[in-house]
Amino acid sequence: MRARRTARWAASALVTTLAATGVLAGPAAASGPSAAQERTASVATSTVPVTHEENDRVPEGSLWTQHYFPSSDRSGTELHADVLLPEGLPKKAKVPVILSVGPYFGHSGQSGPEGWTHAGPSDRFQDFIEGTSLFERGYAFVMVDLRGFGGSTGCLDWAGPGEQADVKAAIDWVSKQPWSTGSVGLYGKSYDALTGLVGNNLDQRALKAVVAQEPLWDMYQYIYSNGVPRPNVTGTANAYNSIATLEQMPDDDPHYLANSRYEQAHPECLTQNAAGYRIADQDDAFWTSRDLAKAAKDTDTPLFVTQGFIENNTKPEEMQEYLDNHRGPERGWVGQWEHVRGGDRTSDGRLSMGREGWYDETLAFYDQYLKGVRPAVRYPAYSVEDSTGAWRAHKTWPVVERPVVLPLGAGAYVDDGGLSTLAALHASGRPAPRERVQPSGDRDMENAPATDPAAPKALAEGQALLQKAGAVTSSFFVWSEALEKTVRVTGTPQISLTAEGEGNIMLKLYDVAPDGTAVMFDEQVSLLTTGRLTVDLKATDWTLAAGHVLAVEIGTIRTGSWRDTPSGETVAITKARLRLALDDPSDDVATGGARSPYLDTYLRQYTVDLPAGPATFTVAPGGRL
Repeated sequence: MRARRTARWAASALVTTLAATGVLAGPAAASGPSAAQERTASVATSTVPVTHEENDRVPEGSLWTQHYFPSSDRSGTELHADVLLPEGLPKKAKVPVILSVGPYFGHSGQSGPEGWTHAGPSDRFQDFIEGTSLFERGYAFVMVDLRGFGGSTGCLDWAGPGEQADVKAAIDWVSKQPWSTGSVGLYGKSYDALTGLVGNNLDQRALKAVVAQEPLWDMYQYIYSNGVPRPNVTGTANAYNSIATLEQMPDDDPHYLANSRYEQAHPECLTQNAAGYRIADQDDAFWTSRDLAKAAKDTDTPLFVTQGFIENNTKPEEMQEYLDNHRGPERGWVGQWEHVRGGDRTSDGRLSMGREGWYDETLAFYDQYLKGVRPAVRYPAYSVEDSTGAWRAHKTWPVVERPVVLPLGAGAYVDDGGLSTLAALHASGRPAPRERVQPSGDRDMENAPATDPAAPKALAEGQALLQKAGAVTSSFFVWSEALEKTVRVTGTPQISLTAEGEGNIMLKLYDVAPDGTAVMFDEQVSLLTTGRLTVDLKATDWTLAAGHVLAVEIGTIRTGSWRDTPSGETVAITKARLRLALDDPSDDVATGGARSPYLDTYLRQYTVDLPAGPATFTVAPGGRL
């Protein structure tokens, strides 16, 4: 009780000081807020902690303070931290720290104004704090603003060397505080999940565990696909420039407010940030310094990840490379969902990932590696949902029972964005689908459409009919024989080919049912020139049922997921090969989980009519897995 009374007195004194210096000036202050409003507007400093009773934005059971410390690159950048300690923590007591580092912890809102009436710590991970009873379980929670965001100075540097220095500094700082045991765990989703991957790559002794939900595995892949720009090539830069210049709450700590205006006073920061996104060359130093998957080589921090294979925002590109490079203990929930957290629910109350127990399993993971507490429950290393909605347990992911390299042969297409197919369908008198729709490119890593516009529904079937008639148009298909037994395609499919011509190429995999309906379950694009080309598709975990056919489409880019410039050339393809990792579902070990609700949304969006054509290859030669 003594600590609570002291904190309340100190916070009230701080409010009085701010009012006297004019920081609280404005319509609300001038109108004379009620006593209750005053009690919910206390603002913390490094020496004046604030409780929930004094500021309703502070999570219950915690004490909030604000702190500032330098980044580790000697650039003069000053980082801001919101620290939440368990309320009533005895003097000289120490607790392990859960740390999150990102751009979304601004006091006025995560990616835009959220209508707060007074300053306070971000509620971005309130679900995690409440779901784990974090403070009752003896942890501190710290949110650190990356450079250029919230209360930190410096030019924003999208996962580049500057932000990597910020992550390093944040881990060092929290591990050395008098209330810290020195054991740190990183936690986040999306952007502050990728900073968790950065933390693993830095290989700092104090970092004991990382929980990363829906991260990016390689920054380049979010903006380009093998040289082809995505719709957000300019929109993502604009989104983060906007977040970096958000106005913060006028009653906040004066130090915080001064730092928060850094980007406004240094517009060159915004220009530099936008310029980097326009570099299309994946081998440029701008991107190689942001290749998180490559930098994970031989790292060993215990890692707990989630990844939706069919999500439309932070896609599973270079995911397998990162996990293959990582050598430490791993835990994962991977399956068929969108850009969500482990504990998220749909509007009707269903779990978005379909699996119970996110908060319990996450806290047990931290207890094991930050406190040395053996888990009371034996959790699977990987809990995996495949495309049927069934969950299984694995010791690792992917589990590959048979790698195969399948011949796809030869063909030709016109790199015209689909125009030749549409024209041929018009000329033949067949119904022609509408032209493709470009999606908005205004997105950041937390906010993006759940789905992009798919290729027009009738286009695949029309293209296949034109191919059967001998026409060379926008793409061509290659079909497998019908599968004799159910098989799962897992890991990262890869297509290699020899091209004659220049332009763009799109590669798609379809699961074709006996009734002629087909689901496009994987795709990737690339620029190409004459010569040999190898393209990794997205990581997947897709089950092909017995009697189904695997179809491969090779052609021009025909969806709205990229901003390509068609060359107009006819591109000849020879010596095409498809490399797959196959798994046998018959020996699955089931684990708890329900069908992810988003899977049905995906199936509605990406199911087309595509009757199987003449078979030229077998998915599992010899029928053996």
